[in-house]
Amino acid sequence: MTTSKRGALITGASAGLGEAFARLLAAEGHDLMLVARRADRLQALADELSGKHGIRVLVCPLDLGQPQAAAMIEAQASAHQFTVDILINNAGLAEPVSFLNYPVEDVRAMLEVMVTGLTELCHRFGRGMVTRGWGRIINVSSLAAFAPNSPGMLYTGIKSYVLNMSQALDLQMKPAGVHVTALCPGFTWTEFHDTQGTRDWANRLPRILWQDADTVVKAGWQAVCAGESICVPGVVNKAVSSFTKHLPERLRYLVSMRARMVN
Repeated sequence: MTTSKRGALITGASAGLGEAFARLLAAEGHDLMLVARRADRLQALADELSGKHGIRVLVCPLDLGQPQAAAMIEAQASAHQFTVDILINNAGLAEPVSFLNYPVEDVRAMLEVMVTGLTELCHRFGRGMVTRGWGRIINVSSLAAFAPNSPGMLYTGIKSYVLNMSQALDLQMKPAGVHVTALCPGFTWTEFHDTQGTRDWANRLPRILWQDADTVVKAGWQAVCAGESICVPGVVNKAVSSFTKHLPERLRYLVSMRARMVN
Protein backbone atom coordinates (compact mmCIF):
# COMPACT_ATOMS: atom_id res chain seq x y z
CA MET A 1 0.00 0.00 0.00
CA THR A 2 1.01 3.61 -0.46
CA THR A 3 2.44 5.41 2.55
CA SER A 4 2.25 9.03 1.39
CA LYS A 5 -0.36 11.34 -0.06
CA ARG A 6 -0.78 11.05 -3.83
CA GLY A 7 -3.07 12.44 -6.51
CA ALA A 8 -5.56 10.02 -8.06
CA LEU A 9 -7.52 10.49 -11.29
CA ILE A 10 -10.63 8.32 -11.55
CA THR A 11 -12.87 8.11 -14.60
CA GLY A 12 -16.46 6.96 -14.35
CA ALA A 13 -16.34 8.15 -10.75
CA SER A 14 -20.00 9.02 -10.20
CA ALA A 15 -21.15 5.46 -9.40
CA GLY A 16 -20.19 1.80 -9.23
CA LEU A 17 -16.54 0.81 -9.21
CA GLY A 18 -15.43 4.39 -9.83
CA GLU A 19 -17.21 5.66 -6.75
CA ALA A 20 -15.86 2.74 -4.72
CA PHE A 21 -12.31 3.55 -5.85
CA ALA A 22 -12.86 7.18 -4.85
CA ARG A 23 -13.98 6.17 -1.38
CA LEU A 24 -11.09 3.75 -0.88
CA LEU A 25 -8.40 6.18 -2.02
CA ALA A 26 -9.93 9.08 -0.09
CA ALA A 27 -9.86 6.96 3.07
CA GLU A 28 -6.12 6.46 2.48
CA GLY A 29 -5.69 10.23 2.35
CA HIS A 30 -5.11 10.72 -1.38
CA ASP A 31 -6.31 13.78 -3.29
CA LEU A 32 -8.81 13.05 -6.05
CA MET A 33 -9.75 14.24 -9.51
CA LEU A 34 -13.13 12.78 -10.40
CA VAL A 35 -14.33 12.50 -14.01
CA ALA A 36 -17.80 11.53 -15.23
CA ARG A 37 -20.76 13.01 -17.08
CA ARG A 38 -23.07 13.55 -14.10
CA ALA A 39 -21.91 16.79 -12.51
CA ASP A 40 -24.39 16.67 -9.63
CA ARG A 41 -23.33 13.18 -8.56
CA LEU A 42 -19.65 14.09 -8.81
CA GLN A 43 -20.05 17.25 -6.76
CA ALA A 44 -22.02 15.49 -4.04
CA LEU A 45 -19.34 12.80 -3.79
CA ALA A 46 -16.56 15.41 -3.81
CA ASP A 47 -18.21 17.41 -1.01
CA GLU A 48 -18.69 14.28 1.08
CA LEU A 49 -15.14 12.95 0.68
CA SER A 50 -13.34 16.26 1.09
CA GLY A 51 -15.33 17.00 4.24
CA LYS A 52 -14.87 13.55 5.73
CA HIS A 53 -11.19 13.01 4.94
CA GLY A 54 -9.77 16.53 4.61
CA ILE A 55 -8.51 15.90 1.10
CA ARG A 56 -8.51 17.96 -2.07
CA VAL A 57 -11.13 16.84 -4.60
CA LEU A 58 -11.40 18.26 -8.11
CA VAL A 59 -14.55 17.67 -10.14
CA CYS A 60 -14.34 17.33 -13.92
CA PRO A 61 -17.78 16.80 -15.51
CA LEU A 62 -16.98 15.49 -18.97
CA ASP A 63 -18.26 13.11 -21.62
CA LEU A 64 -15.37 10.76 -22.28
CA GLY A 65 -16.90 9.88 -25.63
CA GLN A 66 -15.56 13.18 -27.00
CA PRO A 67 -12.39 12.78 -29.09
CA GLN A 68 -10.54 15.50 -27.13
CA ALA A 69 -11.58 14.30 -23.66
CA ALA A 70 -8.15 13.04 -22.57
CA ALA A 71 -6.48 16.29 -23.61
CA MET A 72 -9.14 18.26 -21.73
CA ILE A 73 -8.54 16.21 -18.58
CA GLU A 74 -4.80 16.77 -18.80
CA ALA A 75 -5.39 20.51 -19.26
CA GLN A 76 -7.64 20.61 -16.19
CA ALA A 77 -5.07 18.77 -14.09
CA SER A 78 -2.34 21.14 -15.26
CA ALA A 79 -4.45 24.24 -14.63
CA HIS A 80 -5.12 23.14 -11.04
CA GLN A 81 -1.54 21.92 -10.49
CA PHE A 82 -2.86 18.45 -9.79
CA THR A 83 -0.22 15.72 -10.13
CA VAL A 84 -1.64 12.38 -11.22
CA ASP A 85 0.25 9.58 -9.48
CA ILE A 86 -2.64 7.12 -9.56
CA LEU A 87 -4.81 6.58 -12.65
CA ILE A 88 -8.00 4.53 -12.50
CA ASN A 89 -9.43 4.02 -15.99
CA ASN A 90 -12.86 2.79 -15.00
CA ALA A 91 -15.34 4.49 -17.35
CA GLY A 92 -17.12 2.07 -19.64
CA LEU A 93 -20.30 0.94 -21.33
CA ALA A 94 -21.59 -2.01 -23.30
CA GLU A 95 -23.64 -1.94 -26.47
CA PRO A 96 -27.25 -2.99 -25.77
CA VAL A 97 -27.70 -4.36 -29.30
CA SER A 98 -25.47 -6.15 -31.79
CA PHE A 99 -22.87 -4.30 -33.86
CA LEU A 100 -24.80 -3.68 -37.08
CA ASN A 101 -27.86 -2.50 -35.15
CA TYR A 102 -25.86 -0.05 -33.02
CA PRO A 103 -25.69 3.53 -34.39
CA VAL A 104 -22.23 4.29 -35.74
CA GLU A 105 -22.02 7.41 -33.54
CA ASP A 106 -22.49 5.20 -30.48
CA VAL A 107 -19.87 2.75 -31.76
CA ARG A 108 -17.42 5.63 -32.09
CA ALA A 109 -18.21 6.89 -28.56
CA MET A 110 -17.77 3.41 -27.13
CA LEU A 111 -14.32 3.12 -28.67
CA GLU A 112 -13.39 6.62 -27.49
CA VAL A 113 -14.32 5.82 -23.90
CA MET A 114 -12.82 2.34 -23.54
CA VAL A 115 -10.03 2.17 -26.13
CA THR A 116 -8.75 5.51 -27.43
CA GLY A 117 -9.40 7.62 -24.35
CA LEU A 118 -8.18 4.98 -21.91
CA THR A 119 -4.99 4.47 -23.90
CA GLU A 120 -4.39 8.19 -24.28
CA LEU A 121 -4.80 8.83 -20.56
CA CYS A 122 -2.21 6.12 -19.85
CA HIS A 123 0.17 7.84 -22.26
CA ARG A 124 -0.43 11.41 -21.09
CA PHE A 125 -0.08 10.66 -17.38
CA GLY A 126 2.17 7.59 -17.53
CA ARG A 127 5.11 9.61 -18.80
CA GLY A 128 5.04 11.81 -15.70
CA MET A 129 4.83 8.79 -13.43
CA VAL A 130 7.92 7.28 -15.06
CA THR A 131 9.81 10.57 -14.74
CA ARG A 132 8.94 10.81 -11.03
CA GLY A 133 9.74 7.11 -10.46
CA TRP A 134 6.37 6.12 -8.99
CA GLY A 135 2.88 5.42 -10.29
CA ARG A 136 -0.10 3.10 -10.15
CA ILE A 137 -2.47 2.51 -13.09
CA ILE A 138 -5.56 0.31 -12.97
CA ASN A 139 -7.37 -0.30 -16.24
CA VAL A 140 -10.75 -1.92 -15.69
CA SER A 141 -11.07 -4.84 -18.09
CA SER A 142 -13.50 -7.70 -17.49
CA LEU A 143 -13.80 -11.44 -17.04
CA ALA A 144 -15.17 -11.24 -20.59
CA ALA A 145 -11.60 -10.65 -21.79
CA PHE A 146 -10.95 -14.38 -21.29
CA ALA A 147 -14.24 -15.58 -22.76
CA PRO A 148 -15.32 -16.62 -26.26
CA ASN A 149 -16.72 -13.77 -28.31
CA SER A 150 -20.38 -12.87 -28.21
CA PRO A 151 -21.88 -12.70 -31.70
CA GLY A 152 -21.94 -9.15 -33.00
CA MET A 153 -20.69 -7.55 -29.78
CA LEU A 154 -17.57 -5.37 -29.39
CA TYR A 155 -17.34 -5.64 -25.60
CA THR A 156 -15.29 -8.85 -25.43
CA GLY A 157 -12.76 -7.61 -27.97
CA ILE A 158 -12.43 -4.23 -26.28
CA LYS A 159 -11.85 -5.76 -22.86
CA SER A 160 -9.31 -8.16 -24.36
CA TYR A 161 -7.46 -5.14 -25.74
CA VAL A 162 -7.48 -3.48 -22.31
CA LEU A 163 -6.06 -6.64 -20.74
CA ASN A 164 -3.27 -7.05 -23.30
CA MET A 165 -2.41 -3.36 -23.47
CA SER A 166 -2.16 -3.15 -19.68
CA GLN A 167 0.29 -6.05 -19.58
CA ALA A 168 2.41 -4.44 -22.29
CA LEU A 169 2.53 -1.15 -20.38
CA ASP A 170 3.39 -2.91 -17.14
CA LEU A 171 6.33 -4.62 -18.82
CA GLN A 172 7.66 -1.28 -20.02
CA MET A 173 6.94 0.86 -16.96
CA LYS A 174 7.55 -1.43 -13.99
CA PRO A 175 11.36 -0.98 -14.05
CA ALA A 176 10.69 2.74 -13.52
CA GLY A 177 8.50 2.12 -10.46
CA VAL A 178 5.13 2.29 -12.20
CA HIS A 179 2.74 -0.65 -11.81
CA VAL A 180 -0.06 -1.29 -14.32
CA THR A 181 -2.86 -3.75 -13.56
CA ALA A 182 -5.77 -4.97 -15.65
CA LEU A 183 -8.66 -5.46 -13.23
CA CYS A 184 -10.95 -8.17 -14.61
CA PRO A 185 -14.11 -8.44 -12.51
CA GLY A 186 -17.01 -10.73 -13.24
CA PHE A 187 -20.60 -9.86 -12.37
CA THR A 188 -20.55 -6.94 -9.92
CA TRP A 189 -23.43 -5.22 -8.15
CA THR A 190 -23.38 -1.72 -9.68
CA GLU A 191 -25.64 0.51 -11.79
CA PHE A 192 -24.06 -0.91 -14.96
CA HIS A 193 -26.88 -3.34 -15.68
CA ASP A 194 -29.51 -0.68 -14.99
CA THR A 195 -27.99 1.74 -17.51
CA GLN A 196 -27.65 -1.06 -20.08
CA GLY A 197 -31.21 -2.30 -19.55
CA THR A 198 -30.10 -5.79 -18.51
CA ARG A 199 -31.09 -5.76 -14.83
CA ASP A 200 -33.88 -8.37 -15.19
CA TRP A 201 -31.51 -10.73 -16.97
CA ALA A 202 -28.78 -10.15 -14.38
CA ASN A 203 -31.14 -10.81 -11.48
CA ARG A 204 -31.77 -14.32 -12.79
CA LEU A 205 -28.10 -15.30 -12.45
CA PRO A 206 -26.97 -17.34 -9.41
CA ARG A 207 -25.83 -15.16 -6.51
CA ILE A 208 -22.56 -17.09 -6.25
CA LEU A 209 -21.45 -15.37 -9.46
CA TRP A 210 -21.77 -11.88 -7.99
CA GLN A 211 -19.42 -9.63 -6.02
CA ASP A 212 -19.94 -6.20 -4.50
CA ALA A 213 -18.04 -3.17 -5.78
CA ASP A 214 -16.01 -2.65 -2.58
CA THR A 215 -14.63 -6.21 -2.73
CA VAL A 216 -13.62 -5.83 -6.38
CA VAL A 217 -11.98 -2.45 -5.80
CA LYS A 218 -10.05 -3.60 -2.74
CA ALA A 219 -8.70 -6.60 -4.69
CA GLY A 220 -7.67 -4.38 -7.60
CA TRP A 221 -5.90 -1.86 -5.39
CA GLN A 222 -4.03 -4.57 -3.49
CA ALA A 223 -3.00 -6.14 -6.80
CA VAL A 224 -1.59 -2.97 -8.35
CA CYS A 225 0.29 -2.11 -5.16
CA ALA A 226 1.77 -5.62 -5.17
CA GLY A 227 2.83 -5.26 -8.81
CA GLU A 228 0.42 -7.84 -10.24
CA SER A 229 -0.34 -7.15 -13.90
CA ILE A 230 -3.69 -9.01 -13.87
CA CYS A 231 -6.30 -9.15 -11.13
CA VAL A 232 -9.28 -11.49 -11.39
CA PRO A 233 -11.14 -11.03 -8.10
CA GLY A 234 -13.02 -13.96 -6.59
CA VAL A 235 -12.49 -17.72 -6.53
CA VAL A 236 -15.31 -18.41 -9.00
CA ASN A 237 -14.03 -15.81 -11.46
CA LYS A 238 -10.48 -17.16 -11.23
CA ALA A 239 -11.75 -20.64 -12.04
CA VAL A 240 -13.81 -19.39 -14.98
CA SER A 241 -10.93 -17.36 -16.44
CA SER A 242 -8.49 -20.24 -16.04
CA PHE A 243 -10.85 -22.60 -17.85
CA THR A 244 -11.97 -20.34 -20.70
CA LYS A 245 -8.59 -18.89 -21.62
CA HIS A 246 -7.17 -22.37 -22.18
CA LEU A 247 -9.91 -23.50 -24.56
CA PRO A 248 -8.61 -24.23 -28.08
CA GLU A 249 -9.46 -21.44 -30.51
CA ARG A 250 -11.63 -23.72 -32.64
CA LEU A 251 -13.68 -24.69 -29.59
CA ARG A 252 -13.98 -21.06 -28.52
CA TYR A 253 -15.35 -20.20 -31.94
CA LEU A 254 -17.83 -23.09 -31.83
CA VAL A 255 -19.06 -21.89 -28.43
CA SER A 256 -19.64 -18.46 -29.96
CA MET A 257 -21.49 -20.00 -32.90
CA ARG A 258 -23.69 -21.92 -30.48
CA ALA A 259 -24.47 -18.69 -28.65
CA ARG A 260 -25.53 -17.10 -31.95
CA MET A 261 -27.93 -19.96 -32.72
CA VAL A 262 -29.44 -19.79 -29.23
CA ASN A 263 -29.96 -16.02 -29.57
